[in-house]
Amino acid sequence: MPLPKIPTKPAALLSPQDYPKSNTLKSSKTTKATTVAVAVAPAPTSTTKTPKVSKPKASQVNKATITKDVSINTSTDTKPTIPKANKASDDKLFVLDTNVLMHDPSSLFRFEEHDVYLPMMTLEELDNHKKGMSEVARNARQVSRSLDALVGDIDDQAIETGILLSKLGNKDAKGRLFFQTKLQNVVLPEGLPIGKADNQILGVVRALEAELPGKSIVLVSKDINMRIKARALGLSAEDYFNDHVLEDTDLLYTGVVRLPNDFWQKHGKGIESWQENKNGNSATFYRITGPMVPSLLINQFIYLEPEGEASFYGQVKQIQDKTAVIQTLRDYSHTKNNVWGVTARNREQNFALNLLMNPDCDFVTLLGQAGTGKTLLALAAGLAQVLESKLYNEIIVTRVTVPVGEDIGFLPGTEEEKMSPWMGAFDDNLEVLNKSDTEAGEWGRAATQDLIRSRIKIKSLNFMRGRTFVNKFLIIDEAQNLTPKQVKTLVTRAGPGTKIICLGNIAQIDTPYLTEGSSGLTYVVDRFKGWAHSGHVTLARGERSRLADHASDVL
Repeated sequence: MPLPKIPTKPAALLSPQDYPKSNTLKSSKTTKATTVAVAVAPAPTSTTKTPKVSKPKASQVNKATITKDVSINTSTDTKPTIPKANKASDDKLFVLDTNVLMHDPSSLFRFEEHDVYLPMMTLEELDNHKKGMSEVARNARQVSRSLDALVGDIDDQAIETGILLSKLGNKDAKGRLFFQTKLQNVVLPEGLPIGKADNQILGVVRALEAELPGKSIVLVSKDINMRIKARALGLSAEDYFNDHVLEDTDLLYTGVVRLPNDFWQKHGKGIESWQENKNGNSATFYRITGPMVPSLLINQFIYLEPEGEASFYGQVKQIQDKTAVIQTLRDYSHTKNNVWGVTARNREQNFALNLLMNPDCDFVTLLGQAGTGKTLLALAAGLAQVLESKLYNEIIVTRVTVPVGEDIGFLPGTEEEKMSPWMGAFDDNLEVLNKSDTEAGEWGRAATQDLIRSRIKIKSLNFMRGRTFVNKFLIIDEAQNLTPKQVKTLVTRAGPGTKIICLGNIAQIDTPYLTEGSSGLTYVVDRFKGWAHSGHVTLARGERSRLADHASDVL
């Protein structure tokens, strides 16, 4: 049975002008095989020596499958067979910039049903950044390993038609991965240097739009200036949002909820109450049922401050269907309940001290602006539980060494001596805590300061990999400058009996490529909410000084 003739031109889609009108469609039965690329080769008949090529119908032109199967093609300069956009699913083709891959190594698999396209210049820049021990170099190497696993056992034809992103087990990635397999005709406006990597990627995006007019081509980049240039050239460009925990940080979990004034009227029917002695403290428990219970989370603080009546402060300890168990709090604003001489000055500080002094709470996050008392409360709680109750062996303090201004260069000395300039905040708070002991005298305070210094260890984040902390009180300061991966590395260091406290202000992020929505501190606050052994409080009111409070408001 003879085969169809080999086409003399590369396979290409027909333009709308090539199709006959409706009145001539029925009369035209054949067409030349040299000008039409057929989606599926027709079955030859036995009555003709040369098989005829069926003409595509109008209903078949808009289908995405018309470019997936191509007839015999001997040309070497072919276009990548990227499927045409389907109007029903409206899938897109995302062209990734290098900084997206280096920022999030798993970004290849986070575009759901859409396709991903990697220009050759993106691979070149990945290769240039793979050397070194920095976070960027590690991410570049991880991306290279993922790409090697995707293309490892496939042939050249599969690269042309696209590689399934779900091949490595990422079930959410339903699209395909395409590479730039040919030199495209890049035409950019005069004045833009062709040799620059960003401009070459922009040229690839423009060439793709010309080659695939029915496909939505979108450039994804973390570089703001590149997105601006793309918009100026009339190209679609977006930021990479999949690393954001929340699009609006105003929706971030605060750990505190105010009860409505009619709370007890709606939830007081059939209420049960009892008292228990936990950790040496007597607490009252209430079991309530009502419509507000499903919206509460475990370890969330609730309060009710009616005018002219006594205030109520509690913490959710258990939730089952529409029934919740509420525990009353210990009042740390009273002098008799002071923690290393520190008392709570407002409602949120009282909530924070209840978390910090609770041995059943292994992970605590405190957010707040400058002067809200995050570091002072954490350090006071650590000293009280290390030196007085002896629940923990020592306090370990660490933070990200990201300077606000210019770097001062290399620092001499040991690890702790190198970290000491970054720990000025803890020195200031230790001075405040030592002055609170007025009866000890100067010699007594000096001895206490030496004892405190022996129980506080300052560690660098660079040497945390592989460590395990047992019975330690770990304070992570300035946690808003950590990436989610760095936070995971630190939190997984916790061994038996260790308590971790993360402090930070997401409005003061100094790390490049991190925002309020993608910060590691935002990440852990959102992921740990509702866990029975963690708690979070957003400190609202500053207590440093009237000058600092006024500066926070007006500057």
